[in-house]
Amino acid sequence: MTRRPPEWCEPLLTRLGTARAEDFTRLTTPAEGGRESAVLVLLGEQPGAGPDVLVLQRAATLRTHAGQPAFPGGAADPEDADVRATALREANEEVGLDPTSVTVLAELPKLWIPVSDFVVTPVLAWWHDPHPVHPREPAEVAHVARLPVSELVDPANRLRVRHPSGWIGPAFSARGMLVWGFTAGVLATLLEMGGWARPWPRDRVVELPPSGATPAPSAGTDEADETALR
Repeated sequence: MTRRPPEWCEPLLTRLGTARAEDFTRLTTPAEGGRESAVLVLLGEQPGAGPDVLVLQRAATLRTHAGQPAFPGGAADPEDADVRATALREANEEVGLDPTSVTVLAELPKLWIPVSDFVVTPVLAWWHDPHPVHPREPAEVAHVARLPVSELVDPANRLRVRHPSGWIGPAFSARGMLVWGFTAGVLATLLEMGGWARPWPRDRVVELPPSGATPAPSAGTDEADETALR
């Protein structure tokens, strides 16, 4: 199978060539400090379903981010050669992704999550040889899903969420998952950059139940949302 990404990736890759952190968030990434980490934004395609993105759901028993959908990823280890290696290693450890089945396409700008002091690099990749994946550590990962882009951009599946802390940000409802926080913010920006986004009712806001965890600021926050983060 060819490792060249499909044509539908080209507008996104072209736009990412000039992307800045400011395109994803109004929070300034510090020049120094912060714990380096990476997430894998893995694009695939299935017959009859079109493009999709791989998302996992964290276990409900975790102390932080319990039950929250996320991209595979985590903090860098000393033996990781770079952020690409971090993203691929974490995806392998979490869902059994074979790194040789993936073609890395681009590194997005580094994004700062102040509540955890993580500096996260989203690594965009093409799944040129997809295979079954599953939670390797059920105590950490409850579920893995490939969310079709067509469902993510459906106006009926787009909304905003308000956390008990007052934070407000974009969200998606797809395949039984409510995707919010950092993950939803990155997704929302990429869908815009790729030319896939459709108009949706931004006045649709739902309340998140209290979880005891401080929410991570999402990328793609608007001015009202930014105020809630201060």
